Amino acid sequence: MAKDLNTAARLSVAPMMDWTDRHCRYLHRLLSRETLLYTEMVTAPALVRGGAVHLLDFNEEEHPVALQLGGSDPAELAQAAKLSEERGYDEVNLNCGCPSDRVQSGTFGAVLMRQPTLVADCVKAMQDAVSVEVTVKCRIGVDDQDPHEVLPAFLEEVSATGCNRFTIHARKAWLQGLSPKENRDIPPLDYDLVHAMKARFPELHLSLNGGVTSLAEAQVHLDRGLDGVMIGRSAYHQPADILCAADPQIYGTGEVTDPVTVVHQMLPYIENHVSAGGKLGQVTRHMLGLFAGKPGARQWRRILSENAHKPGAGPDLVVEALAAVTGAAEAAERQAV
Repeated sequence: MAKDLNTAARLSVAPMMDWTDRHCRYLHRLLSRETLLYTEMVTAPALVRGGAVHLLDFNEEEHPVALQLGGSDPAELAQAAKLSEERGYDEVNLNCGCPSDRVQSGTFGAVLMRQPTLVADCVKAMQDAVSVEVTVKCRIGVDDQDPHEVLPAFLEEVSATGCNRFTIHARKAWLQGLSPKENRDIPPLDYDLVHAMKARFPELHLSLNGGVTSLAEAQVHLDRGLDGVMIGRSAYHQPADILCAADPQIYGTGEVTDPVTVVHQMLPYIENHVSAGGKLGQVTRHMLGLFAGKPGARQWRRILSENAHKPGAGPDLVVEALAAVTGAAEAAERQAV
């Protein structure tokens, strides 16, 4: 792939279960040509033992795109990484940050913060199996760990494998007592610790994740010296606000994209998906926030939410919803004159 992943990782969209599927990523790629996109987490056992290689399907247009893997068995992760490389992914990322009960029971995700030696073994096995870059997404610690001790030790041990790109969610994960949803909000953010890690490990490419809701906030962290920022929920719920201006603002290239134009660009994709037996709602559920905060946003969401599941729903419904948006925008302009 021609694009430099270290540059692409200046801004990335977080891997989010049930959200960042291939349809979501296709939309996000139309909004930004440069941003690094991540899959939902795919477990190595599902690929290697379960044979669920269909989970690796993606569109060539999504590049640069990274696969996030969950697991803790080095040999199994190596096999899963090999499968992802064969499918054409640009990067393989190991999940050491997800706090869900299901993840803990499989001994992967945030619980791996307690086992940096095992993480290093996993990363090394993956590196030996593939030529694409292997990266890690982690928390600053879990439960009663002291992040100021745990995080630097974790980075030092894992980076000794040659892994030099980490995304750090700037919150602890509380594996006991908090739900996965609560773990995204309740533990306090410690941005300064992540910045301190960049000062301590200047040779590492470090991205910050957690709580960033705008390009302006992302730029603050980049200006302070971090190499990248990963945005999650805001990039999903208000994708135009985060991604439309990302290329010129973060990368200094391209132009601001127009969400109306992007909807038109989605129509052939939607037609192909529906013609192949797919459901309209599988695609449009990721588009509901496209006009968030803009005139007509409520009508856009309502038309798609109430009708996309109906038999025969297809691109015409999206065109109808878009007409409500453009009509509302024109009315707002007339009022402003």
